[in-house]
Amino acid sequence: MRESVIYQDIFQKGEKQGDKRGEERTIIRQLTRRFGELDSSLVDKIKTLNIEKLDNLADALLDFSNINDLVNWLNDN
Repeated sequence: MRESVIYQDIFQKGEKQGDKRGEERTIIRQLTRRFGELDSSLVDKIKTLNIEKLDNLADALLDFSNINDLVNWLNDN
């Protein structure tokens, strides 16, 4: 069963989804620690980002000095 193409496809999709959720949680946790509780609309926008944009946000947030930097980044991406 594990060798089947369908099983492998389902497994890979689940793995990617788990990676995405983990990255979302980490980014949200880091932003919350730095800027305080995030508005739910910002959290929702972060959760709509694909894995590539989440990676970019993870790098960019290191340069954010205030919450407006996050808002601007999300609006530009």
